[in-house]
Amino acid sequence: MTPIKPSRTAYDVVVVGGGHNGLAAAAYLARAGLSVAVLERLDRTGGAAVSAQAFPGRPTRLSRYSYLVSLMPERIIRDLGLGLELASRSTASYTPVLRDGVPGGLLVERPEGPATRDSFRRLTGSDEAYEAWSAFYAQVGELAEVLAPTLTAPLPREGDLRRRVDAGIWEEVVRRPLGEALERRFADGTVRGVVATDALIGTFAGLHDPGLIQNRCFLYHLIGNGTGEWRVPVGGMGAVTDALAASAVRAGAELVTGAEVTAVRPGPGGAEVEIAGGPALEARLVLSNAAPWVLDGLLGEHRDPADKPVGSQLKINFLLDRLPRLRSGADPRVAFAGTLHLNEDYADLETAHAEAAAGRVPSRLPGEVYCHSLTDPSVLGDVPEGTHTLTYFGLHLPATLFEDPATRAERKAEAVRRAVASLDEHLLDPIGSVVARDADGRPCLEAKIPQEIEADVAMPGGHIFHGDLAWPWADDAADLTTPASRWGVATRHPSVLLCGSGAVRGGAVSALGGHNAAMAALEQL
Repeated sequence: MTPIKPSRTAYDVVVVGGGHNGLAAAAYLARAGLSVAVLERLDRTGGAAVSAQAFPGRPTRLSRYSYLVSLMPERIIRDLGLGLELASRSTASYTPVLRDGVPGGLLVERPEGPATRDSFRRLTGSDEAYEAWSAFYAQVGELAEVLAPTLTAPLPREGDLRRRVDAGIWEEVVRRPLGEALERRFADGTVRGVVATDALIGTFAGLHDPGLIQNRCFLYHLIGNGTGEWRVPVGGMGAVTDALAASAVRAGAELVTGAEVTAVRPGPGGAEVEIAGGPALEARLVLSNAAPWVLDGLLGEHRDPADKPVGSQLKINFLLDRLPRLRSGADPRVAFAGTLHLNEDYADLETAHAEAAAGRVPSRLPGEVYCHSLTDPSVLGDVPEGTHTLTYFGLHLPATLFEDPATRAERKAEAVRRAVASLDEHLLDPIGSVVARDADGRPCLEAKIPQEIEADVAMPGGHIFHGDLAWPWADDAADLTTPASRWGVATRHPSVLLCGSGAVRGGAVSALGGHNAAMAALEQL
């Protein structure tokens, strides 16, 4: 595609990076009457939140990187007139198990009903596990109801929040390693593991990690809109960024593609943005949708390689001729409709973390599977009846495992084999027997390790959150005297703000980084 050029050399705001947060920021600022240019290195906007035809000869458009929406507030959707349809999955999760060679499974409905309680009873032998589950999530839900409204407001103080929630759940989720609460509350390893996985998506940590990165990940996955429900964007993830881009353009923002930013130079009263092969742009403010690590490079600041983010995941997209049958006898249209947990018993998760920390691909690879086409068949296109997408997200696969270029391909192939084996263990129909073929006769399987995600969408280390998540509040002693500090988007330079996942409340497909940077910018300008 022909690159789009900026129409002028000076703007009120220049946004570096056309991911969903940058588009949201541009839409808010342009609607406020400011001149805004969004500079995107690639030939299309959307960043990691895009839909694409992944397999030759197959019209299905997959959400190739980001795939579900959990944190995006309804308020942002209304403010920007996005017209998005976010569909609820009929199943929350299904976890196939083999105990003493006998296949079974744990079903969690959405909303939970008698079948969920019955499933817990069959797995554990009593109602105690389900009662513990219900009590825990009721308390987490109360915490979420307090936190969710604060995400689109200036940062609250930790102490103010702490006084508004149950002291026990605050201690379990915020002060102590999450593993302690899980081991105390739940006796069954499968139940423990299902709860624990929300703490490990894209995050390489043990459940007893004293740094509490796992706790922060857990919290972010459960506070969106006060419910933490992960929803499927109808039309694919690209529908989210297409809607944001359209909103920004309607408001008057310029979306400049094929524009690789090579330097950002803050100065008194503004900043200069250099573009490869193009004129430099002047801006009163620069908003960075790039990861903080990338921004430091653009600012010419020293970067210690030891501080580079380390992503932790394996992403596999499949296209299937039909859904496989499960050994447990569960209906595939129910089991695959939500999150299918594989090798995610509590002990499996801890063993896999230890193996990966020792430099080995986990022997029993934990992962999760999603079938978006059961909720949104529109992504399939004109395909034979029975065709479905399948997305696998593997845990405890840090970028360090694939660091050596000499062994990278071999280790990636090993990880893919183990991911497929973890699924085949519970299937009557192995994935190889149901996977579709592309126009060249190759299996419709696309796998991405962290290094490939970094190469594709410039997420350093392939880290899906641009770096470790922060608590979504300010310390009681934090200096919040500037708009940027109050909104959690500050850098060392007053004329440069964070507007992406690296902001204090960034991470996931939420548009929170974009919204909060825009609010800070409007206060500052």
